[in-house]
Amino acid sequence: MRKIIPLNFGWKYSPEFDEKMLSPDYDDSAFEIVDIPHANKEIPYNYFDEKIYQFVSCYRKVFTLEKGDLDGGKRVFIRFEGAANYAEVFVGGKPAGSHKGGYTPFCFDVTELVVPGENTVSVKLDSTERPEIPPFGNVVDYLCYGGIYREVSIEIFDPVYISDVFVYTAKDLEPVKQVFAEVTFSEAVSGQVSISMEDGDRVVYSRDADISGTVVRLGFTVSGVKLWDIDSPQLYALRISFGGDEVVRRFGFREAVFEKDGFKLNGRRLKLRGLNRHQSYPYVGPAMPASVQRADAELLKNRLGCNFVRTAHYPDSIHFLDRCDEIGLLVFTEMPSWQFLGEGEWRENCLDNIRSMIVRDRSHPSVILWGVRVNEGQDCDEFYTQTNALARKLDPTRQTGGVRNFPRSHLLEDVYTFNDFSHSGGKVVLLPPTAVCGNAPYLVTENNGHMFPTKSFDNEELRTEHALRHARVQNASYGDDRISGATGWCMADYNTHKDFGSGDRICYHGVTDMFRIPKLAAAVYASQQDDFTVMETSSTMDIGDHPAGVLGPVYIFTNCDFVKVYRNGEYKSTAYPDRKRFPNLPHPPICPEDYIGEALIKDEGLNKSAATALKSALIVVSKNGFGVPPQHYLKAAYAFVASKMSMHEFIGVCEKYFASWGQSQLEYRFEGYKNGELVATVTRSAVTSVDFTAKADSEILCVGDTYDATRIELTAVDQYGNRLPYSNAAVKVKATGPVSVIGPDVFSLIGGARAFWVRTTGGAGKARLKIDVEGMGSKTVDIQVKK
Repeated sequence: MRKIIPLNFGWKYSPEFDEKMLSPDYDDSAFEIVDIPHANKEIPYNYFDEKIYQFVSCYRKVFTLEKGDLDGGKRVFIRFEGAANYAEVFVGGKPAGSHKGGYTPFCFDVTELVVPGENTVSVKLDSTERPEIPPFGNVVDYLCYGGIYREVSIEIFDPVYISDVFVYTAKDLEPVKQVFAEVTFSEAVSGQVSISMEDGDRVVYSRDADISGTVVRLGFTVSGVKLWDIDSPQLYALRISFGGDEVVRRFGFREAVFEKDGFKLNGRRLKLRGLNRHQSYPYVGPAMPASVQRADAELLKNRLGCNFVRTAHYPDSIHFLDRCDEIGLLVFTEMPSWQFLGEGEWRENCLDNIRSMIVRDRSHPSVILWGVRVNEGQDCDEFYTQTNALARKLDPTRQTGGVRNFPRSHLLEDVYTFNDFSHSGGKVVLLPPTAVCGNAPYLVTENNGHMFPTKSFDNEELRTEHALRHARVQNASYGDDRISGATGWCMADYNTHKDFGSGDRICYHGVTDMFRIPKLAAAVYASQQDDFTVMETSSTMDIGDHPAGVLGPVYIFTNCDFVKVYRNGEYKSTAYPDRKRFPNLPHPPICPEDYIGEALIKDEGLNKSAATALKSALIVVSKNGFGVPPQHYLKAAYAFVASKMSMHEFIGVCEKYFASWGQSQLEYRFEGYKNGELVATVTRSAVTSVDFTAKADSEILCVGDTYDATRIELTAVDQYGNRLPYSNAAVKVKATGPVSVIGPDVFSLIGGARAFWVRTTGGAGKARLKIDVEGMGSKTVDIQVKK
C-alpha cells in the first residue's frame, strides 16, 4: 500500500549557502522557517534588479519515518513538483540526486539513505540562470524566479509498484467507447491487476486481468458514458490495483483534432478563443498554493470567457491543469524555452523537460496540444525531429505544435502554431494562413501584446484602442475557417528582465493587470460567451479627459442584444451590435452614436429636416473631431439657415449637444437587453461620492498538504459603482487571526483598483482583514480558516 507524506511545512531556509549546511548535524537554528511553495526572495512590484533572486540557497527539513515504512523491502522516494533552477538533494548528508530545470517534477529513490526515525533532507538550490538549462542561454522575456516553489512529498511504495498510468480513449465517437491504460511497473511483473472505472461513487466498469511485463497495455469498452466537453466536462476515474499498490487517474472521453479547416472537439468545429498565461504573481512569482493556481483557470474560463489557454512558455502547475479538466478549459502546454536554442547538455535537458511534461500531463483531457519547439526559435530540423519523435512515442494520441514567429518555417509538427503580430492598428489584422503555412492546420498562438502595451491607468483612448485591437484579431480569427483560433498575448501583466518591458521590470501586455484585475480589453473576450452577462463601456463620458472635448467613439463591449441610451433620464436611442466592422464576432461591440434623440425638435424647435441635418453633423464631429469632410459642415449650415436662429442662438444649440460644452455635467444611462429583458445597467455622470469594494475570491481557506491562500480585490468606485480609473489612493491592510498578507500591507491603488493575497499561517479559526483606503473609509473582510 503506497503512502504519501506531504513535506511542505516547517522547512529551514538560508539565502546563503555553505557546503557544511548539507550535513544533518549542521546547526540551522538561525535559518528562517518557511513553508512550501516558497520564493527564495520576495521581489518588489516593480523597479528592481532581477539578480536579487539569482543566488544559491539552502533548504533543510527533518522528516520522520516509522519502522513499518521500511519493512518488507519498501521503497522510499522524495518528490519535488518544481524547484528553480538547479537542485542538488541530499538525505542524511549523502547525495540523493540532482535536477536541472525549474518547471518539471523530479523524484529520487532514497531508500538506502533513510532510517527509521528522524531524517534530514538538505537541498542546495542554484537559482542563477545557468546557460545549460532551458530557457536560459540568452535573454528571456519573463522572470524564472527561484525557490522550491511547488510541493514536496515523501512517497513510500511496496517493493514492486505501479510507476505510471497513462489513460486514453479511442478517437471514435460511437455509443460504445474504448478505454486504454498503459501501465508501467517498477520492474517486470506477472500476476493479476484489477481495473475499475468510476463516475463518482458509481462503478461503471470493473474486471481483473492477467498481466506480465514491465509496461502493460489494458483495454476495455463501455457504453452510456458522457463526453468531456468545454460546456460539460465529464470526468471519470480509472483505478488500477496490483498487489497492495493502487493508482487512480482522472480522464475524459473526447476527441480533439486540428485540421486544415479548423479545430474540432468531439467532431464539431470549435473556434479557440484564448489567452497566454504566465504563472507568476506579484512579489512571490509562481510560489502560490493549489487554490491560487486553480483560481487562474477559473479567471480565464468564468470571468474572461476563454475556452483555451496556452501555458507560455513552460508546463504549469498540476493544480492549474486539474482545474482546467474540471471546468472545461482547453490547454496548449509546451516545453520551457524562449527564442534561444542551445546545444549539447542544453538539448538533453530540453528533451528531459519534454519527457517529464508529457508523462506528467498526458492523461489530462484538457490538454490538446504539445509544444515541442523553442518558442520563436529558428528552424533546426535535426533537433525538432527528435522532439517530435519523443512526443509521439510518449503520447500518440495528441498532436504536436511548435510556436514560431515567421512564415513558411519548416513544419515537423502536426500544427503550424504562429505568433502573428502583424496588427499595428491598421488594415492588416492577421496574415492569410495559406501565406504563412500552406494547407497545414493553423493556430495563432500570440497577438497584440508588445505591439500595444497598455496600463490600467492609461488614458481612455489608449485603453479603448487596446481593447479594439484584441477585438479586431478575434473578429479576423472567427472570420476564417482556416484559423483554428487566436490566443491573445496575454492573460496578465508580468515581471520581466531589464531587456524588456516598460523600464520598470513589467510587461504591460495583459488584458488584466498583474493582480488579475481586468482591463477594458478583458471585456472583449468575456463578451463572446453566453453563460454570464457582460457590459463594459469604454468611456466615463467625461469630455475633459479628451483633447478639445471631443469624446470620440464610445464602445460597449457586451453580449447583450441591444442597448438603450438615456441622457438625463430621457430615452434617446437604441444601439445594436456593430456587425459592419466586426461581422464575425459572436457578439460585436455596440457603438452608441445618438445621444440627442428628438431633442432638437422637442426642446430647440427645429423642424425635422433641420434637426436631422444638424444631428448628423454633430454626431460625426463628436466622434471624429472637427477635421471632418466639408459635407458635414454644409449640413450644419443648412440647419442654421432652416432654423432661422441667430448665429449666437445656433452656436449655443451646437455647444449644448456637442459634448455639452458649457453645460452642467450630464447623466448617461445605458441599459442592456437580452431576449427582450433588461439584464445590465451602466450609469455615467460626474463623480459626486467615492467608495471602495473589497471582495475575497474565497472566504474559506483550508489548510491541507500545505498552506492555503486567497486574493482580495479592491476597487475604488463612484456613486454608481463605476471604477475610478485614475485613483491611486493609499491602502493599509491589517490582518488578525491565522492569516498574513503576502507582500506589503501598505500600498496604493493602481488605475483605481488593486488586489492582495493572504495566506494561512498554521492555525484555524476566524481571520479578519481591516482595510483602510485613503479618503474612502474602512471595510472588513472575514475569512474562515479550516484545518
